[in-house]
Amino acid sequence: MIRTFVLGVFCLLVTALPTAGQEYKVAKVDTPAPTGTVAPEITSLLQPTGFKVTKGTSVIYEMWLAKEWPIAADAKTGGEVLYPLTPGQLIGVARYPRKAADFRDQEIPAGTYAVRYAQQPVDGAHVGTSPTRDFLALLPAAKDRDPKPLDYKTLTTTSKETSGTAHPAILSLQTAGSGEPLSVREDGERQWVIVHFVGKAKQGGAAKDLPVDLVVVGKAAE
Repeated sequence: MIRTFVLGVFCLLVTALPTAGQEYKVAKVDTPAPTGTVAPEITSLLQPTGFKVTKGTSVIYEMWLAKEWPIAADAKTGGEVLYPLTPGQLIGVARYPRKAADFRDQEIPAGTYAVRYAQQPVDGAHVGTSPTRDFLALLPAAKDRDPKPLDYKTLTTTSKETSGTAHPAILSLQTAGSGEPLSVREDGERQWVIVHFVGKAKQGGAAKDLPVDLVVVGKAAE
């Protein structure tokens, strides 16, 4: 009886061991962004290295940031807006080695995407859907060739080609926390995986670090 019990406990521990090591991690990527479908005009603006978010041995998300993010002289934050970025501006390039889901739980096909800053519109259709308006939109790299900021219609229309729905493919931006320049944390209550990274913002002639918190896994509350 005792031998059976001990054997059962041992089997449970062995079964649980692989799962226990499957936490999310973030690490630097020392290779440049993929060039196959990304326009040279965009590739030239990217940093030579990026980062990746993994779970176990699986890569969930990879991203290469733009070398700098221009900030308008009159850029403001506060209230529902967290970041002093220009809607439609290029943030970087992302790659999904396998299909995933966005913040609306829409499918993101495996592939490479231009990543642009977006703000949720202030209209009746979006009331109460998010306490903040800051998001990143994913646009098929093959369809997004010009690095200049996109107008709202072009941004959303192109991003809808990623989701294949009536809504653009988006990832939620959250209030940037402190800590290591590159780190990841899990919000167990909301089942979010949030990566913290730091980009370079340039306003006028001055450059400064701009910390960002991005939900790479997880969806909005129902």
